[in-house]
Amino acid sequence: MKKFERIDLGIKEAYDELFMNDEERKINRSPRVLDIEISQIDDFEGHPFKVKDDEEMEKLMESIATYGVLTPVMIREKYDGRYEMISGHRRKRACERLGIATVPAVIKELSREEAIIAMADSNIQRENMLPSEKAWAYKMKMDALNRQGKRTDLTSRPLVGKFESADKIGAENNESGRQIQRYIRLTYLIPELLQMVDDGRIAFRPAVDISYLTENEQHNLYDTIVREDCTPSLTQTLMMKKLSAENNLNPDKMLSIMSQPKANQKEKISFDAEELRKYFPSKTDKQIKENILSLAKQYKAKADRNRDVR
Repeated sequence: MKKFERIDLGIKEAYDELFMNDEERKINRSPRVLDIEISQIDDFEGHPFKVKDDEEMEKLMESIATYGVLTPVMIREKYDGRYEMISGHRRKRACERLGIATVPAVIKELSREEAIIAMADSNIQRENMLPSEKAWAYKMKMDALNRQGKRTDLTSRPLVGKFESADKIGAENNESGRQIQRYIRLTYLIPELLQMVDDGRIAFRPAVDISYLTENEQHNLYDTIVREDCTPSLTQTLMMKKLSAENNLNPDKMLSIMSQPKANQKEKISFDAEELRKYFPSKTDKQIKENILSLAKQYKAKADRNRDVR
């Protein structure tokens, strides 16, 4: 009987999958997880997300100390043989603080642009993100999409086109394309003003207008904010933006604008809390306020009666 040689057509894996159930296919296609030396993993270049040694980090360290790293980090191999972190900077930091030498990792073969997009996508859904983190993540992803042939236009018109990168990013993050553009404008702020946005001292929309000022104008504005202990309203930033576009914004005009009373600004009377509590022991702040208002009404009513008698 004639023997036939087996011919390898290069389709063994696909052929084998025909006889797998869904779970086996899932396992077969799952990426391989390897233990990688943390010392061989560099942070992602330009990583916009802050890794803080805060309460959340302490909780993460406690979890890793008890159960280990449950979700592998995502890395890619660099040209020099080292690795670059794509997703997992906080897990890496926790392991370093715990003295753990290796971390389970999935190694992805990605271009620089693909890595940026994966890095942004894997972090952008985090809770309690700072405006600066969103801004730089959106910008990095936008630039990466641009280099892949996508179009981005931050200034040409108030609405973005259907197929533009801003709309694509927005659709993936429950934001409008225009809102993505506004976030990206924050990356044009000098660091001192951007920090004020993160601290909640400057509101988002005024910050977007400030981003259109020149760098020198922004430094003048920061000095004015610190010196006068005030922050600009949306109306004030719109005025400064207009003057800047006309090359007519100088420190004197900036100070004049910042000195104008805000539309919602009302005169307030303040009291020392401890001084008031001497007269209202065991009362909450809300109850103290209600009692003071009640006494003020009684005083007014008495004054009105005395005036009628006269």
